[in-house]
Amino acid sequence: MTPHFKRVLLKLSGEALMGEQNFGIDPNVLKFFAGEVHEIYQLGVQIGIVIGGGNIFRGVEAAAHGIHKVSGDHMGMLATVINSIALQNALEARGIHTRLQTAIKMEEIAEPFIRRRAIRHLEKQRVVIFGAGTGNPYFTTDTAAVLRAIEIEAQVVIKGTRVNGVYDSDPEKNPDANRFDKISYREVMDKNLRVMDQTAITLCRENNLPIIVFNVNEKNNLLKVIMGEEIGTLVK
Repeated sequence: MTPHFKRVLLKLSGEALMGEQNFGIDPNVLKFFAGEVHEIYQLGVQIGIVIGGGNIFRGVEAAAHGIHKVSGDHMGMLATVINSIALQNALEARGIHTRLQTAIKMEEIAEPFIRRRAIRHLEKQRVVIFGAGTGNPYFTTDTAAVLRAIEIEAQVVIKGTRVNGVYDSDPEKNPDANRFDKISYREVMDKNLRVMDQTAITLCRENNLPIIVFNVNEKNNLLKVIMGEEIGTLVK
């Protein structure tokens, strides 16, 4: 099988790691994601991964409880590192060579993010996990994912969600919501669709970087995306 994409950036939400729990990391979900990544890793696809931290800590909620926005965002960045370490462990248990790079220096745990080093790891067939967001407050992990994708020259950002694409309203609340097969960056912004935040969408638009939104919880869906099957929604 010849993959449609050679180098990709996979964006996962921290909440996806919770499974049926209300908090934390479900080991079975970690194993599932590791298995999905293993399928495309075996095809020689070069994979970068950014994962959120909402299953552990959310800066927005912290601000509502009196924690300063900057402090809350820094705490959220550290939560992404916890998730990244867990995912790295699950991937390596499948025999996948990985490197964890962080935007905040913590050399005892991970490498600092260095663009050329990250690209070299990818060329050597190592999965690179990017932790700690952009390293700056006020930026989401969606924006971090797009930024890293641009820096490593990925062909596409693949965003794994709980639903099978982009809808005109929340399909979990509205059974009559309509799904888009394809949609432009401008339409996403004009309709205020929650694909990614506006900063991330603007970065994609300015750099002509496509986004594929798909249901990451269905087995083999990631493989189907990599093989070029039209599942989910293409934003370009």
